Amino acid sequence: MNILEKIIVDKEREVAFKKSLVPPVQLEQAMLFARPAFSLSNALRHSSSGIIAEHKRRSPSKAVINQDTKVWEVVKGYEEAGVCGISVLTDTPYFGGSLEDLLVARASVQTPLLRKEFIVDEYQLLEAKAYGADVILLIAAVLTRQRIRELSLFAKDLGLEVLLEVHNLEELEKSLMPSLDMLGVNNRNLKTFEVSLDTSKELAAHIPDEFVKVSESGISDTAAIKDLREYGYRGFLVGENFMKTTDPGAAASGFIKDLNS
Repeated sequence: MNILEKIIVDKEREVAFKKSLVPPVQLEQAMLFARPAFSLSNALRHSSSGIIAEHKRRSPSKAVINQDTKVWEVVKGYEEAGVCGISVLTDTPYFGGSLEDLLVARASVQTPLLRKEFIVDEYQLLEAKAYGADVILLIAAVLTRQRIRELSLFAKDLGLEVLLEVHNLEELEKSLMPSLDMLGVNNRNLKTFEVSLDTSKELAAHIPDEFVKVSESGISDTAAIKDLREYGYRGFLVGENFMKTTDPGAAASGFIKDLNS
């Protein structure tokens, strides 16, 4: 069993346990559930940077990245830097995040928020809505085409945007459907954790223009973004490059200034 398969097994157990504690109707009664979502896809289409900055404490591939920052400080710093969106890790066992991180982020900024999570059940979409997310992530590697369709349609019914993540052409071809807003290409192989921007470049031509193209992982300098723009990418998810610093917001600000200079 590889790390991704283990994460999904654990996630299914976690969701089943949460369902036994908090019924869906309780999530639907949350104050934030009725708020209109911000559009990340529109922000990316009209941005000069396309940066989606991430709050991430640790990961299976890099262990501890940054355990010393406060969520509200990081996300406010990102917003002041001019990012298009903010990705918030909510997985606890492997990434050190939580739904509370998402809630704090929502209370701190007016920027579109992506719930970065291993989504396997509609219940997690109700959680995302109740805790203030605007966008949810679906990972093609762990979902069938039917489940991608069911989950993306459920998300749309909730007013959430959908970022679908793929790693290869097979995943991309099985996933294309109208209920998606953005197509993300993860340059990191989730089974080996090796990273290559060539993955984004190779898949770019296969992504229809109606979807906003997002390149994820391994983006550490502005040259990479300028290169990927030539392939039609409008969004760039940057996590560890900012979070490994003592001031992620300042790092994002300097990065965006360099990008736009």
